[in-house]
Amino acid sequence: MNLAALAIIAALVISGSALFLETENISLDRGVINTPLIQTAPSATPFPFQELTIPYLRSREYKSTLGELTKYSDHASYTAYLTSYNSDGLKINGMLTIPKGEALSGGHPAIVFVHGYIAPSIYQTTTRYNDYVDYLARSGFVVFKIDLRGHGESQGEAGGAYYSSDYIIDTLNAYSALQTVDFIDPGKIGLWGHSMAGNVTFRSFIAKTDIPAVVIWAGAGYTYSDLLDYRLMDTSYRAPQQSTERARKRQLLREAYGDFNPESIFWKQVAPTNYLNGVRGAISLQHAVDDSVVSIEYSRNLKKILDSSTISNELNEYQSGGHNLSGRSFTQAMQKTVEFFKKNLK
Repeated sequence: MNLAALAIIAALVISGSALFLETENISLDRGVINTPLIQTAPSATPFPFQELTIPYLRSREYKSTLGELTKYSDHASYTAYLTSYNSDGLKINGMLTIPKGEALSGGHPAIVFVHGYIAPSIYQTTTRYNDYVDYLARSGFVVFKIDLRGHGESQGEAGGAYYSSDYIIDTLNAYSALQTVDFIDPGKIGLWGHSMAGNVTFRSFIAKTDIPAVVIWAGAGYTYSDLLDYRLMDTSYRAPQQSTERARKRQLLREAYGDFNPESIFWKQVAPTNYLNGVRGAISLQHAVDDSVVSIEYSRNLKKILDSSTISNELNEYQSGGHNLSGRSFTQAMQKTVEFFKKNLK
């Protein structure tokens, strides 16, 4: 560990916010186990990359509103609009679907829809995931498919998912924006994420403990150790140029704390699976066994961890469909997704 990291740890201890562990006894069919729980408050003394940690994400405010709606397309049961919202001073774009007819008592249920990795230089608001959004919209949900910062015409630089909190902040600000809309029930908003967004939506779920429902398709990166164990095989990935702010920050992160280490006081505060206590919502995982991009072991491993917590969860496996759960698996996974959201957004 280098001097910078040691200095940061010293600051944490001096400020009285040092991390400590306790155990929670959880009764399971196979007996009683001790699950480590990290209990820590955000440090009163800021330290480098504090914004990556779950305590920071839990302590900060998320506040936004929707911009003007511009009609994009009309369908039998819903209308799609292009719109935007503010995320920490950045204009973030997205597509919003609204069911036709009067809203349910209290407003429609809604879903913040977070895309997986698509090279930011080729990303467009109105392409990709159209079938996914259409299925959810036809099922009666308001769907807000957001363009993460640096993608399409959204402002800012694409910061990446696993070693930045930019996308979590964008997701939770989108969530906040939907809560201000009169035709949406503010207590019935869930998250949906694919691939890279598995990490984004799960960290968002842990950061905002009252999100009622999250669905993740073929997600990755929950314990952070799993990124080392299973890797990612995405041939479409394009590493950022060394001159970008993202690359510079990643290098500074390595210099301060090294690569992920499950025993590191800093990295323990980044891994969301260390903060399951107090999370009140439910989570559904959908994953194909033949996924050649993101191993199904990511979802199986998370399922085991969630089973040792009080979080309601399910894992639906499909023998085929690949990374995008295509073909017959797409229809089955969508049916499971809609059933889950209807059950938990009530």
